[in-house]
Amino acid sequence: MKGTRTYQNYIAVSIALTIVGIAVALGQFKIPSIMPAIMERFSMDLASASMLMSVFTLAGIFLSLPTGFLARRFGCKNMLVIAVLVMTGGTLVGMFATSGSMLVASRAIEGVALVFCSVSGPLVLRKYVRPDKIGFASGVWSLWFSLGSFFGGVMTPGLYASMGFAGTWFVFAAIVFIAGLVLFIYLKPFGGRFIEKISSKTAHEVDEEAQEELAESRPIIRELFTRNVICVLLGFLTFNIVLISFLSFSPTFLQGEGMSPTLAGFASTLPMLIAIVSSVLFGVIADKTKRYKFLMVLSMVVLGPCAFVLLTNSGPALWIAACVLGVIGLGAPPMYLILYPAVVPDKRLMPIAMGVLVMTQSLGQFIGTLVMPFILEGGWIAAGVFVLIVGLAGTAILMLVKEPAHS
Repeated sequence: MKGTRTYQNYIAVSIALTIVGIAVALGQFKIPSIMPAIMERFSMDLASASMLMSVFTLAGIFLSLPTGFLARRFGCKNMLVIAVLVMTGGTLVGMFATSGSMLVASRAIEGVALVFCSVSGPLVLRKYVRPDKIGFASGVWSLWFSLGSFFGGVMTPGLYASMGFAGTWFVFAAIVFIAGLVLFIYLKPFGGRFIEKISSKTAHEVDEEAQEELAESRPIIRELFTRNVICVLLGFLTFNIVLISFLSFSPTFLQGEGMSPTLAGFASTLPMLIAIVSSVLFGVIADKTKRYKFLMVLSMVVLGPCAFVLLTNSGPALWIAACVLGVIGLGAPPMYLILYPAVVPDKRLMPIAMGVLVMTQSLGQFIGTLVMPFILEGGWIAAGVFVLIVGLAGTAILMLVKEPAHS
């Protein structure tokens, strides 16, 4: 039978869900800080080792939209539980890897889990958190990826040194499984359309209704791509191109300027650490004011200029830009999670729409990592100008969004 909507404590839901997200993201970011050791262990060259990370981006591009359909069909909580199980399984497969190709295959499995989590997480928030607290919840949730990357980089070298390869992989599998188990127990069950129907209908009836539902949904799906939705998606695309560009290449620039690897890494990730506060703050302000477009444009307008400095300056301006980016620019992720659902015309399509959003994120990161090496042939100033133009272009596109009505 169909369950009755009951919201739960928004703070507890936000924190529990974000911990699961961090645990899943740890799975992706356990590799970079020990990449040389992994390459030596599995006799991998740089090209093949790069697949250990790029496979996640490819999974996002190809699986995000199908995941949206699955979340609509089976329920967002169920998809999140599946994400945890898939990440646990993928990590355990990696633990027993005997070759580089087997390790890449395990990373592909983990990439599927990351996509499931990316799509389902925001949907879980909107299912379990009352509407007037969605801003706060989105601000907390938006930290999962950045904190996962941070803790993955910090934890992995020590674990690898003390426990070895297999021990490190086992610890990360245990972390994600325990975090998922806690969330599964805490959240009240809500099923997707398939789960709700199959409990009271025969398989034949379910199949017939599924076909009818799909036929009815096709014209609605086409209506998803309104001007507002397209503008927000293009803004999100530019955000991710700029974000991955400075996160990936700023440490290299700073080390080339004589900065130690540790300090260069800290300077590049400082905005992510500041975002622990600013993301939540942007979410709370959004709850109070409902000025989603203004807050979105405000965060985006500083993105390009700050990224320009991070790729071209190692002096005092670097630290100013890092702080401004952390305080204002990284208010963008929660604002996309708030503004995007507000402009989707048919809320029944939110699972599919969220799949499109995650696909856009993956595409932006793929474009950024693909294009930047070619831009860098013209030097660091060229790289800085590139992110500056892309960031300002995204800001201009977002200014075309018509302010959504709020209930």
